[in-house]
Amino acid sequence: MVKIFHVSEAAEIALFEPRPTPYVSQPVVWAIAESHLAAYLAPRDCPRITFYANAQTSAADKARFLGHSQRVMAIPQRWYERLRRTTLYLYELPAAPFTCHDPIAGYYVAECAVRPRRITRVDDVVGALLARGVELRLLASLLPLRDAVVASSLACSIIRWRNVDE
Repeated sequence: MVKIFHVSEAAEIALFEPRPTPYVSQPVVWAIAESHLAAYLAPRDCPRITFYANAQTSAADKARFLGHSQRVMAIPQRWYERLRRTTLYLYELPAAPFTCHDPIAGYYVAECAVRPRRITRVDDVVGALLARGVELRLLASLLPLRDAVVASSLACSIIRWRNVDE
């Protein structure tokens, strides 16, 4: 059984209510599979690129982008202090009401209200990333990396791009 989570900077959310979103036709509660959780260990509005190798990734792309890392998260340098100071809450949610919306991204949705099973407070987000084997890269600009990763054979996720000041 897959473990699924909602990550928030808000403490003590007792109930997740379905909300409208442009990505699906009806209001839903969004969650992320534990296998993709590392992409969400950042302040909500932090622009970031996360990438890793999958079965389709070429050896050349592994060498070029990953080196010895398993997964990378790249953020703008100006976001590092906020990342370091942020406290996150990992809400483990019951799997039963959720269906997989996007297996590549690890997205799950539920059409009903959901109560969390467990809440884990994360005061050291950088440490949590490292504990999950994520290499954190701080870059002056994410644009060249974004273009290169998108053109590569890596699995990637680009989150909160609208917040990039390029």
